[in-house]
Amino acid sequence: MRTVLRYLVLTALAAVVLFPIYITVVNSLLTPGQIAGRPPTLFPTHPQWHTYSTAWSQGHLGRYLLNSFLVTIVIVVGQVVTSIAAAYAFAFLEFPFRRTIFVLFLATMMVPFEITFFTNQATVVQLGWYDTYLALTVPFLATGFGAFLIRQSFLAMPGPLRDAAELDGAGHWRFMTKVAVPLARPSIAALAVFSFFGAFNQYLWPLIVTKDERLRTVQIGLRYLRSTQVDQINVTFAGTVLAALPLFVLLLLFQKHLVRGLTAGAVKG
Repeated sequence: MRTVLRYLVLTALAAVVLFPIYITVVNSLLTPGQIAGRPPTLFPTHPQWHTYSTAWSQGHLGRYLLNSFLVTIVIVVGQVVTSIAAAYAFAFLEFPFRRTIFVLFLATMMVPFEITFFTNQATVVQLGWYDTYLALTVPFLATGFGAFLIRQSFLAMPGPLRDAAELDGAGHWRFMTKVAVPLARPSIAALAVFSFFGAFNQYLWPLIVTKDERLRTVQIGLRYLRSTQVDQINVTFAGTVLAALPLFVLLLLFQKHLVRGLTAGAVKG
């Protein structure tokens, strides 16, 4: 009975979370009149599939999605590489004030992005990076959260592994690439997924540091689509579904890695 109640509660919570997503998909297949009608329509009897082609062509989502993917891939690769290097240093290397530096490193996670927003923007302008891909990617190539997550995974590794590698003549680079990184793959995959979500969903920063339409990302493209399709709100819903589709696919493919990565290092033995 306890198991049945647990599943009932989880099912109810899942329905609450998924209902807005379901309504978005339904509204993308309805006419504007049906969307505004009362009571609301919960299932499309005559789905308007053409809204997706309209959103794709008139909203130029192909170009915007390509920009978002390019920016996201660069940010994900940069954060994974810098996080692995920093995590390895904090986990295995001995240097003065290591703990203090690590605490300062983690303190960057507590600083809201809005505080450094205008400083970063001024720096981008002074470097001549305004309206370039460098402005969209370079400020996000490192993350304190990633270093912390992978460091915890490194610390959970058995100590004899490092001793055996030293006896075998393996240096830091070989130990990191051949032993530490393969064992920390769940945490690295989780970091990559989180980085992908954060980079792909950026809106304010790309809006401020770019003005060329060819550099705009998909989140800004959705705003333009909404402004050009005022009387066709179903087209805006269709564009939203198309923009969110890569995130859903990624989440379905890597959900196990997310759970394993976040729980890595929580239990020893």
